[in-house]
Amino acid sequence: MMKKEVTIKFVNGVEASPIALLVQTANRFSSSIYIESGDKKVNVKSIMGMMSLAMNYEDMVTVVTEGEDEKEALDTLEQFLSEG
Repeated sequence: MMKKEVTIKFVNGVEASPIALLVQTANRFSSSIYIESGDKKVNVKSIMGMMSLAMNYEDMVTVVTEGEDEKEALDTLEQFLSEG
């Protein structure tokens, strides 16, 4: 399992379109992928779960990956979230 704190860099927060792209990106990996924010832990492969997080610009979240491609998944999601 790997974990990394990431700062959200979407200027308008994470709205429906970026969330859909994030979920699509996460689904390319076989690893389990979660985002922890506050006391919530959400499966990144679930669009409904991701919509429930209400992440905003410069929020800190923790990306958690576990599986055979966990490093690649973590690196890809970190880039996606931090480049906006």
